[in-house]
Amino acid sequence: MKFATKAIHAGQEPDTATGAIMTPIYQTSTYVQAAPGKHKGFEYSRTHNPTRKALENNIAAIEDGKFGLCFGSGMAAEDAVIKLLNPGDEVISTNDLYGGTYRMFTKIFAKYGIKFHFTPMTDVDNVKTLINDRTRMIWVETPTNPMLNIIDIEAVASLAKKKNIWVVVDNTFASPYLQQPLNLGAHIVVHSATKYLGGHSDVVMGALVCKDPALAEKLYFIQNSCGAIPSPHDCFLVLRGIKTLHVRMDRHCENAEKVANYLLTHPEVAKVNWPGLEQHSNHKVARKQMRHFGGMVSFTLKENKTERAVALLSKLKVFSLAESLGGVESLCGHPATMTHASIPKEEREKTGVVDSLIRLSVGIEDAGDLIGDLKQALA
Repeated sequence: MKFATKAIHAGQEPDTATGAIMTPIYQTSTYVQAAPGKHKGFEYSRTHNPTRKALENNIAAIEDGKFGLCFGSGMAAEDAVIKLLNPGDEVISTNDLYGGTYRMFTKIFAKYGIKFHFTPMTDVDNVKTLINDRTRMIWVETPTNPMLNIIDIEAVASLAKKKNIWVVVDNTFASPYLQQPLNLGAHIVVHSATKYLGGHSDVVMGALVCKDPALAEKLYFIQNSCGAIPSPHDCFLVLRGIKTLHVRMDRHCENAEKVANYLLTHPEVAKVNWPGLEQHSNHKVARKQMRHFGGMVSFTLKENKTERAVALLSKLKVFSLAESLGGVESLCGHPATMTHASIPKEEREKTGVVDSLIRLSVGIEDAGDLIGDLKQALA
């Protein structure tokens, strides 16, 4: 099946009891057994739930994986991945990444003896120099948050394969429609399903996908043992969202391209970050590994002051000032004081997260209205 067909049908069958075409919300904690251990595949909803199972199968299919796992949030999914490691293990991570991920790595897991290295991964040689006998995992975000840097997944995976190192790719910004890291050599794909997969800003969820049965077994054990699972209702919402993922992503990308090109021409704007621009440093890599270039745009103002950025954000009317991204509505944010506030100023500025940086999640509204909104706010 092609992507659009998978998005609508994969992992789902009409309900056997009623013929309902939509997967029911199985709002139950437990399941009656005919005899101890004799059941219909479900015992307890922390371990398995029919609604969650349908979603997990669906997400696995659209990522071209074999095994899907859903969690209560994107951070819960990331937490499960790092729990694959042991004290003394080392992780190489991109230095431009979501602030919550950086916080979890440095404030939670570092104290348990896991060492994290943060490096610019747009140059794969930076990764190569950090690999040693204790390296167990390479953590990739591409496009990165919020600088929209592009990392060559295939090149990183090639390095890791020689040393038997897991490659994990946070695919949240791209979505499975635009990019499928498992087909480029990654071992695990991470999603904040809150974002493009859900697509309507009404659910919080995370997901993992992999192909290797042994790796999947380890992750399922962590999921069941630690119990950070989503509710059946939230699973229903994300299943609903995925059915229109391909349609929404086409419009997100189309609008982002128009917004990025408008910002390029504005005299108040110093730099625009969007992988589809030819002047983007890794535009060729983006063309190679992505179907399109995504709905996220970030830009810096020539006047590099928090006050200037805040003044602009307060004037936007169609773009809403809020955390998160990937919904049908356009959002704007100030990474330095919002999504990346947990990263020390000197560290975030090394990656380009300066005081005047503004991040846009470009929605699926009329592009002319979005550009008009930016025009009046910049004026």
